[in-house]
Amino acid sequence: MFGLTALELARIQFGFTISFHIIFPAITIGLASYLAVLEGLWLWKRDTVYRDLYHFWSKIFAVNFAMGVVSGLVMAYQFGTNWSYFSAFAGSVTGPLLAYEVLTAFFLEAGFLGVMLFGWNKVGPGLHFFSTIMVALGTLISATWILASNSWMQTPQGFEIINGIVVPVNWFEVIFNPSFPYRLAHMTVAAFLATALFVGASGAWHLLRGNDNRRVRTMLSMAMWMLLASAPLQILIGDLHGLNTLKHQPAKIAALEGHWENKPGEAIPLTLFGWPDMEKEETLYALKIPRLGSLILTHEWNGQFPGLKEFAKEDRPNSTVVFWSFRIMVGLGMLMLLLGAWGLWLRWRDRLFDTNLFLRFATVMGPTGLIAILAGWYTTEIGRQPWIVYGVMRTKDAVSNHSALAMSTTLVAFIVVYFIVFGIGTRYMLKLVAKGPEDHEHEPTDDTGARRPARPLSAAPDQMDMFVPTNQDRRG
Repeated sequence: MFGLTALELARIQFGFTISFHIIFPAITIGLASYLAVLEGLWLWKRDTVYRDLYHFWSKIFAVNFAMGVVSGLVMAYQFGTNWSYFSAFAGSVTGPLLAYEVLTAFFLEAGFLGVMLFGWNKVGPGLHFFSTIMVALGTLISATWILASNSWMQTPQGFEIINGIVVPVNWFEVIFNPSFPYRLAHMTVAAFLATALFVGASGAWHLLRGNDNRRVRTMLSMAMWMLLASAPLQILIGDLHGLNTLKHQPAKIAALEGHWENKPGEAIPLTLFGWPDMEKEETLYALKIPRLGSLILTHEWNGQFPGLKEFAKEDRPNSTVVFWSFRIMVGLGMLMLLLGAWGLWLRWRDRLFDTNLFLRFATVMGPTGLIAILAGWYTTEIGRQPWIVYGVMRTKDAVSNHSALAMSTTLVAFIVVYFIVFGIGTRYMLKLVAKGPEDHEHEPTDDTGARRPARPLSAAPDQMDMFVPTNQDRRG
């Protein structure tokens, strides 16, 4: 297929399936926490806006959760079908970590998901709120185990190799490996950012279409507050993550900066744009800012870090790819920070909901959180190459013995099926978003917040004086 080898096709196939999968858990993590906040506000303030938003976003959460589960199953099978030598070599570490994810997070989510989605009128408000919190907690636990496994592949420790097989000797070191805290924080905040942008874009889109009500305004307002808090925090976490990566994976840093060699005593400039050429071993058309590379990546005025030429050619990541994927991620992050700051300024001027240019910008920014996640994932995974377990096992030694024809056939099948299945699911989810939250603000509710039936007799008041209009009713 296009002259690609079986190894290259296996990598493309896994990259394709994980690209589809990662966007669904990211939104699931963010929406689960958002739903917990909405229900908590409803129980606290008894404002029907929060209840209506909860019911609206819980439908979208359910569809997104289902697609995340389905896409995740395919990836699990690929470890055995396409990467069998990796599973045989490191399965004693990655297998238990993924099993812990199922035994803790997935069982927790599955146990409370039904109550959360279908128990609003069947259980008490306290139990229902507890179920929503447990589902949100389950999504975070799931991310913890998955990132523990991936981080171990990036910065492995706590193991020995006995008879050609990885044997864990210290599970604490395996789980809490050097890059784990930074990756977990970075991915979690990225999920919150992506969800805030998704929710904010939904609110902005409805306002642009003239659907102006309290529920839509609350969506946009809450999203902008979350964006304002998360974007600067993500930049700080990214800086700490970069320092950690420089310590443990210096070749990756050199590749994403397009940095080839140091000059004695000279600070390293920051290359804003350029084209790293792996054959010529230089970055063409480079636009550089003096010393900024040293300041950002080493926090020193004259700091230096290894260039790509200090690593053997077979140990170098593809700088051309990670250089640009990293810049896409960072560039979108700057736009998110701009959107949050603009929203704060408009809020101060009481123009947040009627500035069309801002609303258009917020709408366009809707998918950028997911795009940034994908760009960041490509940066960290392609930047790890040529290792599948960094410094321990090469990717070429991990792939199964399949022919290029077999890999090509399955890749085409994946592409067709994925675009049909997840295309339909995504389209349905976007139709739910376009419908918007329903207005039940003036419907009567019981003490638990459930809407009372509006049928004659069953909803009729017991006392005639309930029909006497109050002053507020007369004011309309």
